[in-house]
Amino acid sequence: MRLIDEEYTRHPFYGARKIRVHLHGQGIVISRLLVGKLMTLMGLQAMAPGPNTSKPQPGHKIYPYLLRGLKIIRPNQVWSTDITYIRLPGGFVYLAAVIDWYSRKVLSWRLSNTLDAMFCVDCLEQALTLGKPEIFNTDQGSQFTSAEFTGRLQAAGIQISMDGRGRALDNIFVERLWRSVKYEDVYLKGYETLPELLMGLVRYFDFYNHERPHQSLNYATPAAIHDGKSIRQEVAFPLEI
Repeated sequence: MRLIDEEYTRHPFYGARKIRVHLHGQGIVISRLLVGKLMTLMGLQAMAPGPNTSKPQPGHKIYPYLLRGLKIIRPNQVWSTDITYIRLPGGFVYLAAVIDWYSRKVLSWRLSNTLDAMFCVDCLEQALTLGKPEIFNTDQGSQFTSAEFTGRLQAAGIQISMDGRGRALDNIFVERLWRSVKYEDVYLKGYETLPELLMGLVRYFDFYNHERPHQSLNYATPAAIHDGKSIRQEVAFPLEI
């Protein structure tokens, strides 16, 4: 499961067949059926943004994707959120974060041991204490199609955008964030408990926002771009990815 987790993080478009081939290359003989069962247990699905949370709650409204071809030219123009899982020895915990697309700054994050909507709403509320985006993008997961989440966005006068089903690339910047979090911190540190993970992520996200240079930002930090201490060229969104 750890190796499946790592390979899926590298290649979220891989299904059970390709991950089985990868594992065989590592000397692990395993059937495609067992890989599929383990992926289901972990909540993984090819082209999904992490845990299998992209199924909307029945009866909840799905909003159109508003970002195709949009120029991202300033902070607080577009925010987005997503959920990923982190494996601890005792089981899985879930990490949600809100990110500003222009600066890549992580505005808020929350850990939970369940996939209820309220920890995502709490994460949103924390981000909204720092400002307000024009557009907020999510996937079609039940947490984000819930009345609690969409209602909070509507109450703040924020346009809602949702990814197409099965299109992980619609939320590419949060996908990249998860890869950075896992490869630069979680996999290296091997956290044993939730309190250890919590303190580790406090340190990592401070580093990510204030110290880690981003190539796409001309090696400025997300905080410097978001707070106007550095500038970047205006680029159309399709060129961003």
